[in-house]
Amino acid sequence: MKCMIGLGNPGRRYALTRHNIGFMVIDRISQKLKLKFSERGFSSVASGTVSCNLKEAEPAEVLLVKPAVYMNRSGVAVAEILADFPVLSQDILVIHDDMDIPFGKIRFKRKGSSGGHRGVQSIIDSTGDSGFPRLKIGIGRPDSCTDPADHVLSVFDDRDLLSSIIETAACAAIVSLASGLGQAMNRYHCNLTLEEIENT
Repeated sequence: MKCMIGLGNPGRRYALTRHNIGFMVIDRISQKLKLKFSERGFSSVASGTVSCNLKEAEPAEVLLVKPAVYMNRSGVAVAEILADFPVLSQDILVIHDDMDIPFGKIRFKRKGSSGGHRGVQSIIDSTGDSGFPRLKIGIGRPDSCTDPADHVLSVFDDRDLLSSIIETAACAAIVSLASGLGQAMNRYHCNLTLEEIENT
C-alpha cells in the first residue's frame, strides 16, 4: 500500500493560505485519480487502486490523507492512520510547503530531518521515524518586514499561477506513485521556474 499525506490546517479560514498547499495538492490528486474523501478518526481519507508502470508490479492500493488537526499536531493523525493500515515508511509521501524553496519550484526529499517544518516534525515525533519521502512545494521566504508565521498563513497572490503549481505537484506525486520516486525525481527535480510554469 502507498500513502500520500497532504499537510495543512483544517477550516475555511486557512483553505487558500500558503501553509495549506499540501491540502490543495492532495485534493487535486484525488480529483485526478477519481477518489473521494471520507472522515476517519483524526483525518479525511480517500482510497483506491492505481496501476503502476514498474516492471512486474501489481496495481497499487493508494491512501490519500488530510489530517483534520492543526499543522503542528499532524503526527497524531498520521500515527493513527499508520496503526490502521499496513504502510511502510518508504511508501509514504508527505506533501508540504517549504519557505526555503522559491515559489514555483518543487523538490523531492527521500528522508531526513524536518528542516524546521512543524508538521513534518510532528510526524517524526509521533511515529519515531524520519525515513519517509517528502514532496516539498516552494512558497518562498517573506520580506524582512513580514513575520514568517504571518507569511505561511497569508493567502497566495497569484491564483492562476498557483493552479499551475498545484497541477505540476500533483502530477509529480502521481509519477512517484506509479513509476517510483527515482523516476519522479528525474522528471521533476529540474524545479520549474515561474516563467516555465506560466508557459505550460
